[in-house]
Amino acid sequence: MKNKQSCRFITALAACGVLCLGASAAMAQLANAEATTQPVTVRPELVKPPTRFAGDLPPEAPREFRAAWIATVQNIDWPTKRDLTTEQQQQEAIAILDRLVELNMNAAVLQIRTTCDALYKSDLEPWSIYLTGEQGKAPEPYYDPLEFWVAESQKRGIELHAWFNPYRAKHAQAKDTKLAASHIANTNPEVVKEYGGFLWMDPGEPFAAQRSYDVFMDVIKRYDVDGIHIDDYFYPYPVRDPKHAGDVDFPDGPSWAKHLEKAGKTAMPTRPSTGPSTLPAADDRSDWRRDNVNQLVKRIHEGSREIKPWVKFGISPFGIPRAGRAPGIAGFDQYEKLYADAELWLKEGWCDYWTPQLYWPIAQKPQAFPVLVDYWIAANTNKNVHFWPGLYTGRLIEAGARKFHPQEPVDQINQTRARGEKANGHVHFSMKVLMDKTDPGVQLLRDYAYVTPALVPASPWLGDKVPAAPEATVRVDDQSVTLIVKSSEGEPARWWAVWNQNAEGWGLEVHPGSKTSFTFPKGTTAVVVSAVSRTGIEGARQRTDVKAN
Repeated sequence: MKNKQSCRFITALAACGVLCLGASAAMAQLANAEATTQPVTVRPELVKPPTRFAGDLPPEAPREFRAAWIATVQNIDWPTKRDLTTEQQQQEAIAILDRLVELNMNAAVLQIRTTCDALYKSDLEPWSIYLTGEQGKAPEPYYDPLEFWVAESQKRGIELHAWFNPYRAKHAQAKDTKLAASHIANTNPEVVKEYGGFLWMDPGEPFAAQRSYDVFMDVIKRYDVDGIHIDDYFYPYPVRDPKHAGDVDFPDGPSWAKHLEKAGKTAMPTRPSTGPSTLPAADDRSDWRRDNVNQLVKRIHEGSREIKPWVKFGISPFGIPRAGRAPGIAGFDQYEKLYADAELWLKEGWCDYWTPQLYWPIAQKPQAFPVLVDYWIAANTNKNVHFWPGLYTGRLIEAGARKFHPQEPVDQINQTRARGEKANGHVHFSMKVLMDKTDPGVQLLRDYAYVTPALVPASPWLGDKVPAAPEATVRVDDQSVTLIVKSSEGEPARWWAVWNQNAEGWGLEVHPGSKTSFTFPKGTTAVVVSAVSRTGIEGARQRTDVKAN
């Protein structure tokens, strides 16, 4: 982005209101990309956006979803070890949330189901090995990690999204792990298959699909999460057959045979990949596999709406569409290999936000970041779906040719911001790199991308009630100015958008709705506060001028 575009971004900011994946899966994605080294590119000059804004009234608060994936599989991000005490786990969680606040970010995507397990109290699946080192064993002293994360996130005004792997049942790097007696591989071994060193629930088995659906709905019912989230793991990434050319086929023969028997071996019209979902042809195994995944995605979306309409459902598929769809783009075909008809889900609006994993640098032409951004923006014809691409910020700390230039994540964010409201957010993989305060790329994010806080973009289709203007009073002493707010009747405030004015202009702070007083330094001349609902709807502003004692 040239300097002129950077200036446009600054103006817009003033005016506008792996994925884990697991490291192994992220690497699998990149291995399937054709380019293996990054081309030399000229970096745009960075211009620091303003933190204060002139005018009699403050501008609209900026809107941007700023999130990070917090991977628990293989203890990538949290907890960092399997033998931590309850207190140590909680301290690590608090450190992560405090770091998000420090970086002016506003959301966390926490992995709570890695391998048909649970990082929360569940009657459906066993406690995760990544919590205690033993699957089925609860934390000691006992606490519910998801309940803790929800409470601590809300204290800080951070959205918490619960991230699930729909089908994976055991990680390849946990081959010596003893599965709990209550694990599905022991209770219902007929629906679990070994493939590529992993265990997978067979998506074609109705019991397996129902189990995943029940797990999603159970979490939505019992926890006050802001969103639920799935990544790119549907049918597994293929493994090569060492004896024959091609891939090893997923061993779903029994469920396929049952489907054929139920269908009477009579071929029915095949569902078009871009049309409404119907039963696939009985003799088309690939379409049948895709429909298995389609039906689960659709059910999760519909079920979430029925239980808690305000909860967002996000999908983070592999970042490349079908071959030939995006100009100049080449690479792995998730439609054929993962049986993921991602473009259908987007077209049908079976989610509330779309986070394709765009894990390649801007200048890598076969998987060029800006080309993929534009493709997915054009494909997103549904007004009720946000586009928030996934960024592989973790490549800042990789070694060798795949290591990102320190400026790459900021440049990618500026690329998305240049598209305006059509791309008003992003998600970093993963939290680990953002915890490194010394990394040059993370420092650039802090100093150039996140200089002010931002509200999460509104999702009025999830609830459009407008909060009333709060009651506001100001107290002044010799050292400071204190704003005291009280919610009016009606839609409660999930956040407060608080602007304070001094000689340098208006500055924004975003606080959780549970907070009722805010202190500013001497010299503050006015404050403006508004309530924001949990679906992001901002109410009327309340201005209070500060009178000197």
